[in-house]
Amino acid sequence: MKNNLIKIVASILMFLITLFISEPLIKKILFIIAYLIVGFNVLKKSIKNILKGEIFDENFLMSIATLGAFLIGEDEEALAVMLFYQIGELFNDYAVDKSKKSISKLMDIRPDYANLCIDDDIKKVDPSSVKIGDIIIVKPGEKIPLDGTIISGDTMIDTHALTGEAVLKHATINQDVLSGCINVNGVIKIEVKKKFKESTVNKILELVENASNKKSKSESFITRFSKIYTPIVVFIAVLLVIIPTLLNGNFSQWFYRALSFLVVSCPCALVISIPLSFFCGIGSASKIGVLVKGSNYLEKLAKTDIVVCDKTGTLTEGVFEVQKINTKKLSDEKLLMYAAYAENYSNHPISLSLKKAYNKKIDEDKIKDFKEILSRGVKASIDGKKVLVGNEQMMIENKIDFEKNNDIGTICYIAIDNQFSGSILISDKIKDDAYETIKMLKKYGVKRFIMLTGDRKKIALDVSNKLNIDECYYELLPNDKVLKVEELLKIRKNNLIFIGDGINDAPVITIADIGISMGGIGSDAAIEASDIVLMTDELSKIPKTINIAKKTLKIVKENIIFIITVKVIVLLLSAIGISTMWEAVFADVGVSVISVLNAFRILKTKK
Repeated sequence: MKNNLIKIVASILMFLITLFISEPLIKKILFIIAYLIVGFNVLKKSIKNILKGEIFDENFLMSIATLGAFLIGEDEEALAVMLFYQIGELFNDYAVDKSKKSISKLMDIRPDYANLCIDDDIKKVDPSSVKIGDIIIVKPGEKIPLDGTIISGDTMIDTHALTGEAVLKHATINQDVLSGCINVNGVIKIEVKKKFKESTVNKILELVENASNKKSKSESFITRFSKIYTPIVVFIAVLLVIIPTLLNGNFSQWFYRALSFLVVSCPCALVISIPLSFFCGIGSASKIGVLVKGSNYLEKLAKTDIVVCDKTGTLTEGVFEVQKINTKKLSDEKLLMYAAYAENYSNHPISLSLKKAYNKKIDEDKIKDFKEILSRGVKASIDGKKVLVGNEQMMIENKIDFEKNNDIGTICYIAIDNQFSGSILISDKIKDDAYETIKMLKKYGVKRFIMLTGDRKKIALDVSNKLNIDECYYELLPNDKVLKVEELLKIRKNNLIFIGDGINDAPVITIADIGISMGGIGSDAAIEASDIVLMTDELSKIPKTINIAKKTLKIVKENIIFIITVKVIVLLLSAIGISTMWEAVFADVGVSVISVLNAFRILKTKK
């Protein structure tokens, strides 16, 4: 970009010098030098492509038109065509650089080195040479080079480059940390869990680098269109010279018109602006922490009428928490204490949620005779008291006279010394932005929002009713979800999105028109199976991304209509001799600059 700017400035200065020179030969030489400064690369590319057999491209059109202008003595116009073409390329380069900055922060996450612990020494090594099980040290201000578990230290982690979130995260011993994050203020030792090739940072970088390989239908159409369109206009330009010259003579006049016709017909405005628009759309999405794997998915996203969504971990937090405590005689804290102690040796999600809610150190010396009963619950002796914690069946089998709890969720009944003492409601919490997300999706044209879940009917319908979901299917096995989505794919009018957690829902994500992973950060299945990865668990980013996709497609259509309309008008005017080379320059370069600037608007999409 900098080199192009220098060439443009040098060429303009050379042109200004010609204004003060009257000698025709010297003036001609200066024009040729100025032309070669800005046009040499175009001529070079044109010759190379001709030798390869790829004749009809914008380089060929620009070369033949400007060299022809020199032949008929239109030196100023020949220089102007090439100069303005390069100015248009400069604007395009600027727009590309600007949009790249939107995803450049992702590229900055690539680690330069890892501090490998070898005995008592620390050695800087290439991250790709570190093995699983090796110990690395990350100092304040350094990037975490590989995925692993903290074995020593306490710090705050900046995940902004991966997730777009500005809030720092606390990380301490036994917590997993991901490559690409920045260690803010403490020295930490990490045991490496993945090789660099399999690490989060490398997978994300590969995703970003390969995004441009998957073209949208619009881009593919423009590529095919150019290959057919360019030889046709060259053939028409040749006829425009030959036929009128044979009939009326005046070769110079018709040759000039044909050259103008060639300049106008150059398809570079379409070839540049359409891919650039999609690239800007991908860059705009990355600003909010959404990775789109290709412009084809961005185009599909703009034309969506069915959204199918998993429940746990997608519409809900996916973390079971104590929501309510109902007690008979004991205090809430005392009842929770007995439940947490009884569940201490179990790793069941319900047990973990009870211990988390209690949030105090458990004295294991007080726990005796622990026993876990499959599909029922647990029993143990706590401080000499016989404690039962479990479901209804557990109470019935132990002949406990209990009060049924009708709250929606998982109910843990607690009995102490064969006396019913109360119940604890544990349930998954609906995400704060779930309702607003569904509302916004409807605003952006989604006709049906469908929830699929393996959860029980009562819980599924409760979530469905609270969120005003159109259709809800429950108690589904993973294969049932696949069959349901396949059924919906047969009746959809436009595209179907499936939103899941990227791990359990990988098969469904794969078969959907667009598979979106929630909280894809750190999930191999999410990054590989899905077409779009949300780097956090924020459901609200989906309608925002659809908005970006719709804006991108709108600008693409605007550019196509504008470019073709102007070119058709000026082509006709060139053929009948009304427009000159200057109008031709505008129809080519001017239109390119305007369409590039229009594409640039996509990056201004508000967060």
